[in-house]
Amino acid sequence: MYREEMFMKLSEISKIVYLIWAILLLELVVAIFNRHYSLAYIALVTFALSLVPMIFASRFHIQLPVYFFAGIVLFIFGTIYLGEVFDFYERYWWWDVLMHGGSAIGFGLIGFIFVFILFEGDRYAAPHWALGFIAFCIAMTIGAVWEIFEFLMDQVFGLNMQKTGLIDTMWDMIVNTVGALIGAAAGYGYLQGLSRRGLGGVIAEFVAKNRQLFKQNKR
Repeated sequence: MYREEMFMKLSEISKIVYLIWAILLLELVVAIFNRHYSLAYIALVTFALSLVPMIFASRFHIQLPVYFFAGIVLFIFGTIYLGEVFDFYERYWWWDVLMHGGSAIGFGLIGFIFVFILFEGDRYAAPHWALGFIAFCIAMTIGAVWEIFEFLMDQVFGLNMQKTGLIDTMWDMIVNTVGALIGAAAGYGYLQGLSRRGLGGVIAEFVAKNRQLFKQNKR
């Protein structure tokens, strides 16, 4: 019953997510028919990765805020499919900054939520700055793993996700650092009770939807 209820909520997300899935599946079929196997692979990987948050949420009985889930799908579609198939990274100089900056902020939020879950929502288990710092470290780790993923995709499948190599990677890490700081700062602000809107509102919504994970949360 719990899973059915959760999937019903996920099914009510913006129609743009279903549009993205339809585009990817259509591209997969067309690419296979035309024997463009590299494009088919990219479409398949993009579609599979977009399903990971839903599978993860189902596996661990977590309810994702609908906008957060939609944001993840849009990021995956933008960075892998639009970035590689339509070459947005080369066409628009700001696309790389947008993708990495947005993802880093998301990683910062994920890092904070993960740490908050470990403490079962006890905001007094550690200093607020310490929780924010741990969230920042987690976000930076995820960003570093993504850079490794880009390197492997370039080396194994001949893509060009790293563009100018070391320079591109270092700028990505700088953008990741800024985004991680913003995400972690949002978590710190949430603990301080400074804001319940914007990024802090995303955290508040996640806590409200998953009370079973935050048994020590008193507010």
